[in-house]
Amino acid sequence: MNAQPPPAQPLLAVRDLRVHFPVRSGTLQRTTGHVKAVDSVSLDLAPGETLGLVGESGSGKTTVGRAILRLIPATAGSVTFEGTDVLRAQGASLTALRRQMQIIFQDPAGSLNPRMRVWQIVSEPLLVHKLATKRDELRQRAEDLLQRCGMPATSANRFPHEFSGGQRQRIGIARALALGPKFIVCDEPTSALDVSIQSQILNLLSDLQKDLGLSYLFISHDLAVISHLCQRVCVMLRGKIVESGPREQIIEDPQHEYTRELLGAVPAVSP
Repeated sequence: MNAQPPPAQPLLAVRDLRVHFPVRSGTLQRTTGHVKAVDSVSLDLAPGETLGLVGESGSGKTTVGRAILRLIPATAGSVTFEGTDVLRAQGASLTALRRQMQIIFQDPAGSLNPRMRVWQIVSEPLLVHKLATKRDELRQRAEDLLQRCGMPATSANRFPHEFSGGQRQRIGIARALALGPKFIVCDEPTSALDVSIQSQILNLLSDLQKDLGLSYLFISHDLAVISHLCQRVCVMLRGKIVESGPREQIIEDPQHEYTRELLGAVPAVSP
């Protein structure tokens, strides 16, 4: 079963998305089969909405997010963002799309260049897209973004290894905001963090969404995290969406056995 479209005109429309990876074997490494990491996934995302994509490791949810952004090639299907065909975009059209579509990675340490100072990391997208070129302007805009994400401006001149995991994730979020995107894929952005820090990052993402009108595809294996931030939820199993609907419906009245298993794995809080 695939996601039902929300009532608003979608910002992002994914139809029958498939991502198959070749299986190679033998001395000549010939293709002998394919792994269907994503198999006929369809979903819509409305402006200002957070759609949760939940499933266990290996279910294909991260592959969906990366295929939407063209970080990995899709085998078939279509992805439309504000009426533009993402998978066929080239040249200036693709560059414009990349400004509007960003990602926050799961591992904040692995996604930040350890040899660059924080202000260089945060302002790098501005430099790449030629939206700013002067050192002073790049640094000032990086400091503004860091402060918006709860980091002091003085952190701009330090290196990533000098910060905690939660602080590094704030740096990653600041970098994702640099180009003023409308849509962000949040690829398990809290799974590598302590529980107490997770709530701070989730609250930050929620505040940024309200202030900037952002739309999120929030990927997680944790239904407790999904229920905190998402208005609608899609449940993935072995490359397919097996259940989707409003958050309350999925949490309170799950229809698929796999969804019930995920809910059963959520720890209960006892006073």
